[in-house]
Amino acid sequence: MILGLLTIIVLIVIRVPNVVKVTEDPVPLPEVITLPDGSAAASFTQSAEWYAVVTKDDRILIFNRKTGDLQQEIQITSGD
Repeated sequence: MILGLLTIIVLIVIRVPNVVKVTEDPVPLPEVITLPDGSAAASFTQSAEWYAVVTKDDRILIFNRKTGDLQQEIQITSGD
């Protein structure tokens, strides 16, 4: 049973990279992100037009990809 499980895992690992193919070039990461003073990044996401940083003090900072300027700041509040 262990040998069968190992065989299945090996087949998945071998086959999955061949199935998943990226059709478009990924959006490049910004070279430098300048956060406001006192901010520390917790998470990052991006699109073709903007990128966003979630800070450790529960804010979402949305930056313009072309200029690097801060476009919007969203304060995250608890739903309680």
